[in-house]
Amino acid sequence: MPGLNFPVYKTKIVKKQTFRLEDPAQRAKYFQLKAGKEIAKLRKYLQKNSFVGFLLGKKNSGKGTYSKLFMEALGGDSVAHVSVGDIVRHTHKSLENPKRKRELIGFLRQRYRGFMSIEQALDIIEGRDTVSLLPTEIILALVEHEISLLKGKAIFIDGFPRNLDQISYSLYFRALMGYRDDPDFFVFIDIPETILEARMKGRVICPICFTPRHPVLLRTRDIGYDERSHEFYLKCDTPSCKGVRMTAKEGDTLGIEAIRDRLEMDDAIMRQLLTLQGVPKVYLRNSVPVKEASKLVDAYELTPAYRYEWDAKKKQVKAIEEPWIVMDADGVPSYSLLPAAVVVSFIKQTAKVLGL
Repeated sequence: MPGLNFPVYKTKIVKKQTFRLEDPAQRAKYFQLKAGKEIAKLRKYLQKNSFVGFLLGKKNSGKGTYSKLFMEALGGDSVAHVSVGDIVRHTHKSLENPKRKRELIGFLRQRYRGFMSIEQALDIIEGRDTVSLLPTEIILALVEHEISLLKGKAIFIDGFPRNLDQISYSLYFRALMGYRDDPDFFVFIDIPETILEARMKGRVICPICFTPRHPVLLRTRDIGYDERSHEFYLKCDTPSCKGVRMTAKEGDTLGIEAIRDRLEMDDAIMRQLLTLQGVPKVYLRNSVPVKEASKLVDAYELTPAYRYEWDAKKKQVKAIEEPWIVMDADGVPSYSLLPAAVVVSFIKQTAKVLGL
């Protein structure tokens, strides 16, 4: 965002070693090399403790990707990513199951406090009431229900606060959720809109684990080719997904103008919370000025643009890397960092705000 001037975190090291960061096995070695000490400290901390981190960034800024890579780097299941939007959508689906519906209603009767009746709130979720808006109090209760199933894990909250009226709730979120003694902090993500635009057009997601990737900007290890349609496609590299074909996300072809109002609201929320005192902050920056890149990051940490060629004789896809330069929010020629490089900063700063 213009004028924020988030610091560029130095990840460059003297040791001459390169990694292909789209490969999970190589990412694991990369994380150990660049943030191994902090990973060990966080793993030890999470054996008996947890935290609440609020992911704050514009829509499609990488909140889900960064948090999932953070979790991947630490290993195990001590950290969870909680998407408020996904919770509401999953609640709609779970209400189709009578047993789950009764369970949810029972939870809401115990924990929900608000002016809208539970019955009316469920009507909104199920789509029977298309006029009223779902109040924040119900959203918080649904989030609390989801968190109650996580059994004390550390959590990253994605999608809250969603508007300026919800900011006051976020200040007391950990108390509302029962995380009274656990530290909380804000994770601010700064990304140029030029990158957002490029990311949205062509983005794909895994239909099983919902991990987002991009065939041009953030490829997976394995690429497929459909000889009938002559199309290249990404295969999800999450082991449990077994190479399933990733698919386009509906609506992304329209670019960022389709979500302009949302982007402006996200901007306003971030700018207001950046002035808040008393809550630790983590600053994640996706881009690095071209003039400074060689001093701050290793070349393999920069986002390349990919194109693909099909070798009909060998029946295999050839991926070709090309440099990708964008203008940041202040008009400075910049490289975009690959998510893993941003997550190194994420890990190190999280360890620091937790006092490790």
